[in-house]
Amino acid sequence: MSIRFTTKARRGMVALTVAAGLALGVAGCGSGGGGEDKKPNNSASTSEEGRLQPSAQEGTDEPLVELRGEDGLILQITSATRDSGGFVTVSGELKNDGDESVRVSVRTAGDETEIIRHGSSLGGATLVDSASKKRYYVLRDTDGRPLTTTSIPRIKGGASIPVFMQFPAPPTSTTEVSFQLPTFASGTITISG
Repeated sequence: MSIRFTTKARRGMVALTVAAGLALGVAGCGSGGGGEDKKPNNSASTSEEGRLQPSAQEGTDEPLVELRGEDGLILQITSATRDSGGFVTVSGELKNDGDESVRVSVRTAGDETEIIRHGSSLGGATLVDSASKKRYYVLRDTDGRPLTTTSIPRIKGGASIPVFMQFPAPPTSTTEVSFQLPTFASGTITISG
């Protein structure tokens, strides 16, 4: 199965899930008739003023972590989601904060021969679970290609591109891991799901 197909299928499932959630939300907003006294809902998702607070699943414009790399590159990780298949998908944006066009360093692919053979990628990324003392490497398909964004183009000054990386999931008790990518600073991210 190609990465492109997997990415499109994942986007389709996310869109279907969001659409189903919106449909259920609209259906639940009906008045229900009757003059019953309604008590205010004191759920965890509402604040004292009654405004809704976004949940971790909804996502926000605020990145989980922002990592600085060389040549003015910034990796903003916007989500780290655990799925039922036993994987963690880390998504974000790679931004060129400089004025000149730059390429991502070949070192971001790591030093494994199998991954390097397939060209530029983010295959050198790892998740480190300090509590369990385990390191999780980017997954590969049956041909040895890393399950990450590959063939990363030159990024123009001020531009950004979407990126993703897929890892085996740590135990469900692990919610915080350290994200590491060669040539970038490391940072702690929270896994949702």
